Amino acid sequence: MAKEAKRRGNSTRHHGATDNVKGRAGRILAKASKHDTYETAPEAETAVLVAVPDKRQADARTQEYLDELAFLAETAGAVVTKRFIQRLEKPDIRTFVGEGKLAEIKAYVQHSGASMVIFDDDLSPSQLRNLEAELQVKIVDRSLLIIDIFASRAKSATARTQVELAQYQYLLPRLTGLWTHLDKQRGGGVSQRGPGETEIETDRRVVRDRIDFLKERLKELDKQSQTQRKSRTGTVRVALVGYTNVGKSTIMNLLSRADVFAENKLFATVDSTVRKVVLETVPFLLSDTVGFIRKLPTRLIESFKSTLDEIREADLLVHVVDISHPSFEEHIAVVNDTLKDIGAADKPTLLVFNKIDQYDAEITEPEYHTDFEGMNADDEGLTPRPTLDQLQATYMAKLHDPVIFISAQERTNLDELRALLTRHVTAIHNERYPAVHPIREDDEE
Repeated sequence: MAKEAKRRGNSTRHHGATDNVKGRAGRILAKASKHDTYETAPEAETAVLVAVPDKRQADARTQEYLDELAFLAETAGAVVTKRFIQRLEKPDIRTFVGEGKLAEIKAYVQHSGASMVIFDDDLSPSQLRNLEAELQVKIVDRSLLIIDIFASRAKSATARTQVELAQYQYLLPRLTGLWTHLDKQRGGGVSQRGPGETEIETDRRVVRDRIDFLKERLKELDKQSQTQRKSRTGTVRVALVGYTNVGKSTIMNLLSRADVFAENKLFATVDSTVRKVVLETVPFLLSDTVGFIRKLPTRLIESFKSTLDEIREADLLVHVVDISHPSFEEHIAVVNDTLKDIGAADKPTLLVFNKIDQYDAEITEPEYHTDFEGMNADDEGLTPRPTLDQLQATYMAKLHDPVIFISAQERTNLDELRALLTRHVTAIHNERYPAVHPIREDDEE
């Protein structure tokens, strides 16, 4: 008994643990013994980021793109531990990166124990297979990462169906190589002769059938959405649009006193939300829509047709821009290009610059990451940023219309935004629905 007590006293394991527990379970028990608790939360996945920019692309822009990819990875629940860059005229057709860079990535992955490698571009099915075979970890490209985030955020039946459709459309061309047992199945018939089908062909048929089913399901849901939108005839419809994480949901909550989920992460909003808003006796419907992003997968745009119909059928678009972001002008261009792709570029648009409380005109060059492989040391810094007053004067002159600079978080200039919205909605209402309780100018006062 004394020996047993001594053995227990010297043990580093919890008193309820059994002997000879090795590996991760043993480490958990040893750590838990100090606090008499057990660690049950799953360990966060660690990710390595890889980009293959054009040789002419500036380092600052490359860093910015990988910062966005890191934000996407963080939103998906991964911890980024390293970034790799290789400048090429065009990506390697077999492994996307060159042989030497692939060896560097492999060495780091093996040394650090990273659980996945994320690429900032879409990978072909063959590149995906080759990289998985070489690195022996999970390989994720940009499209899959975005689809995964959408899947975790989708709540409504429509959004979940749209995301599932995008997942199957992504999976279909990548089924090859997922199986190691591609032996021929026997065909039907009495003699059991004939080539039959490979298992991969069977799976392709199953996936195609599922895609067809989901498309039919979306048609049914789209009909329901159209019926709902038809019931709104006679009311001006306003849609909030913009790059992801610019503050659309926060503005939606402030204007409509709704409780729309808002978070400082990419794609916090996937489901479209519509609320009735009355500003100074002027009623209109305000919808919060999914944010756009650079290199938004085409299959997601196609899948989210019914959600984007809120934008297509809106009478007025409120384009929200994060003025604090160094590349806000590129974000404006991305949103405008996406609006053009969905046939909504010609709609009346009100430009709202948000997050003025976070704008810093003193930033003149990027802070390069010390773990950022492949940067050019002799790159010149960015030019000084203009002041907010200079930006406001520039955009007001360019657009010939008041441009609102606000901070939704600090509630700065919200009264000016409400007044401008009221004026635009009143004009649109009187033009398009003159027979439906026209609004007089003196009604606004």
